[in-house]
Amino acid sequence: MRIFVIGATGATGQQIVERGLNQGHDITALVRNPDKLAMQHESIHVVKGDILDRGSLAAVQQQDAVISSLGTRKIGLEPVTLLSEGTKNLVRVMEQHGVKRLICITGLGAGDSKGHGGFVYDRLILPSILRRIYDDKDRQEAEIRQSNLDWTIVRPAALTDAPAQGDYRVMTDLTGVTAGKISRSDVADFVLGQLTDDRYLYQTPLISD
Repeated sequence: MRIFVIGATGATGQQIVERGLNQGHDITALVRNPDKLAMQHESIHVVKGDILDRGSLAAVQQQDAVISSLGTRKIGLEPVTLLSEGTKNLVRVMEQHGVKRLICITGLGAGDSKGHGGFVYDRLILPSILRRIYDDKDRQEAEIRQSNLDWTIVRPAALTDAPAQGDYRVMTDLTGVTAGKISRSDVADFVLGQLTDDRYLYQTPLISD
């Protein structure tokens, strides 16, 4: 498939690109700094741009699907709008060009996954350090839910750089759930699997070990 990847230079994004190439997909990566994506492959196409610039997203029209692992390093008291504003641009361009499939990674603490990360995460980390990021993730998810796209929103547990295990939980009913962690490699595995699987269409699966 032809896949447009946003956030390709991030730790999870790089796993998605590498695994996607290994699976034979054709990857177009939108990056602000091409020097941060060191992979060399005949099936990767690097587009320099910014998701906040709608013109940067023109290459979406040639794609079969879009994967967003967009993230931000802003923490603390600064307002965060990148995720929601960038996703609003992405949704509009996809709708304009008739590209329907969107798989977007947000995180544990977005939407109804809030309160399922354990005491330290739920009571200390999320409300203090990550609150503004997750406020924007909620707005980001709302933009996707209100779209006409065929979407899946993936909420990983705490991310690690451990090797892929290939054995993880995928949960849409969070009753009694406390999430643990999951490797970025396993997140990439799950996300790429959604390209050919509509089991979680219009759903927000939480994935954890």
